[in-house]
Amino acid sequence: MTGSTALALYITISCLAFVISKIVVSCLLYRRWTRKHKIIQDTLSGGRLVIFRSPTIQSLSSKIFVKKLMELSSKDIIGSGGSGTVYRLAIDDTTAFAVKRLNKGTTDRDHGFERELDAMGDIKHRNIASLNGYYIASQFNFLIYELMPNGSLDALLHGNLSKVKPLDWPTRCKIAVGAARGISYLHHDCIPHIIHRDIKSSNILLDHNMEARVSDFGLATLMKPDQSHVSTVVAGTFGYLAPGNVKCIVEEKREEHAVDTALSCFPVEDVREVFHIAEKCLELDPSERPTMAAVHKMLEQVNSSHT
Repeated sequence: MTGSTALALYITISCLAFVISKIVVSCLLYRRWTRKHKIIQDTLSGGRLVIFRSPTIQSLSSKIFVKKLMELSSKDIIGSGGSGTVYRLAIDDTTAFAVKRLNKGTTDRDHGFERELDAMGDIKHRNIASLNGYYIASQFNFLIYELMPNGSLDALLHGNLSKVKPLDWPTRCKIAVGAARGISYLHHDCIPHIIHRDIKSSNILLDHNMEARVSDFGLATLMKPDQSHVSTVVAGTFGYLAPGNVKCIVEEKREEHAVDTALSCFPVEDVREVFHIAEKCLELDPSERPTMAAVHKMLEQVNSSHT
C-alpha cells in the first residue's frame, strides 16, 4: 500500500512539474515575443497595428503611422497583382515604406495574408524583402515592408526605363545570384523550409545597391520536417510559366540570339552557361533538377568570371 501511495504521489508531482514547466516556457516565449513586437490598438478604426521592432520604425509615432495608412489613395499605388495592391507610404521626406493592402472577404485572400505573415514574420536575410509589421482592420489587412528604391526587376526589364537605361550584363548576373541566394535560403536554411511558388521578375525587388530581394509570399508553402517535396500544380500567375523553348535553343547553340535586344554587350560563353543552368532546371524528372543551393553556386561561378 505504501508503495502504491508513493507511486501515485510521484506521478502527481511529475504531472504538476510538467504543467508548471509548460506555463513558465509559455510565459518566457510570450515575453520574448512582446519584446520584439510593438502592438498598438487603433480605437478609431477598430484595427490593430503590430510593428516588428527595428531601428527604422522604432521612433515613429503610432498615431501618425495609422493616420498615414488610412490616407493612402490611388496616387500612392506603386504596384498591383493577384495577391493585393502595393502603396508607397511616405511618413516624411526621409522615411517611406511599401505597404501591401489585402482586402478581406474571401478564403484565398485571408489565407494569403496568413501565409505571408507565417513565411515572413521572423526572416532576416539580405536577399529577402524585410517585413516591418502589419495592420489588421475589419475590411482589410496591410503588410508593411521596407521600400525598395529601385523597384522591381520586371519594371527595369520591361518598363519605360528598359530602353533609356538598360541593365548591363554584370548587373543582371548580380541580380540573378542574389535572387538564387534568397531562394536557396528559403529552401534549405529556413525552419520550416519555404517554397515560394510564384517566382517572377515582378516579385524580385531591388535595393539601392541593386541587390535582389525576393518578395510576395502570398502563395508560399511551408514544408513540414517530414516532407521531401510539394505539389507542382501551378499556383502563381497564369500566363507566366517557365519558357520550355529553352531546350531547343541550347541544343541548336543559338543562345546569343535569345538574349534581350537591349543588351548590346555580353560575354557569349557566360550567356551559354546561364542557359545551360536554365536547361538543367527544366528537366522533366524533378530528381534530375539541381537544388537551389546548387543553382546559386553555379551562378556564383558565372558571376565571378567577370568580377
